[in-house]
Amino acid sequence: MGRLGLYVVNRWLGPQIMSDTARQLLVDPAGREQRNYCSFRPVLSHGDAPILRVQHWLEQQAHETLSVADMADMADAAHLLGRTFLRRFKAATGLAPSDYLQHVRIEKARGLLERTRLPVGEVAWRTGYQDVSAFSRMFGATIGLTPGNYRRRFHVGGPDVQAPRPQQM
Repeated sequence: MGRLGLYVVNRWLGPQIMSDTARQLLVDPAGREQRNYCSFRPVLSHGDAPILRVQHWLEQQAHETLSVADMADMADAAHLLGRTFLRRFKAATGLAPSDYLQHVRIEKARGLLERTRLPVGEVAWRTGYQDVSAFSRMFGATIGLTPGNYRRRFHVGGPDVQAPRPQQM
């Protein structure tokens, strides 16, 4: 279903139904960028067990304030040192560890924006960002929309009750 189909749905059923239909079909009714619909799906089938352990650790710790040193410590625990870790991580995932972490965080933020009514600042905090403006810039650069605009376009409803905060260590 292309723009003509969405036009007919809008004409006969209204803008809300047209928007819901577009979201289900992954079509932007205004014909803008499609990157808003792309999700980050990490490569997990690369066969490098130590890198896979680091990936799972990053997924679980994404809400924490993590530094490159923290990642290096985890890599050390996976018996990888410095440049070897960086080279193997990039070869396995296609991304540097810090870029990978940003993608994981942005994907988690997308989920919170779509399914909760948490304020953007709370979403930023829960996904590991201490600075809301830095979060908004990173989100916009990655997704192509501000967090607020993303929520307006893709919110699918969700609990009015706020989701529990992750535990900080």
